[in-house]
Amino acid sequence: QVQLIESGGGSVQTGGSLRLSCAASRRTLSSYHMAWFRQPPGKEREFVAAISRSARSTDLADSVKGRFTIARDNVENVLYLQMNSLKPEDTAVYTCAADSASWRPLRRTGYDWWGQGTQVTVSS
Repeated sequence: QVQLIESGGGSVQTGGSLRLSCAASRRTLSSYHMAWFRQPPGKEREFVAAISRSARSTDLADSVKGRFTIARDNVENVLYLQMNSLKPEDTAVYTCAADSASWRPLRRTGYDWWGQGTQVTVSS
């Protein structure tokens, strides 16, 4: 099992930036496709971005394209989410996840291991 720990959340104003990190313990992240999800207040969790094991492929939700970037450092064993031009609707708990079935193509569902989440609040 992979233990995931997010960091980097906080409060920013509209137009600001944050970089989230997701560190893994017990296992090497390079073995897994990784993703970020978020859960806005009072709403269901939604997909934000995913990146393949090798980082050759990425997938971003339409709502964050052009503003967010997903990246990974397989040497340091860390996943990142760079968030620019933040909007109030980006306010959510952001959680990273790992896909144990990473022999499959990159996908938006079916992730097995989850972190605890980090709060991002964007004020207008």
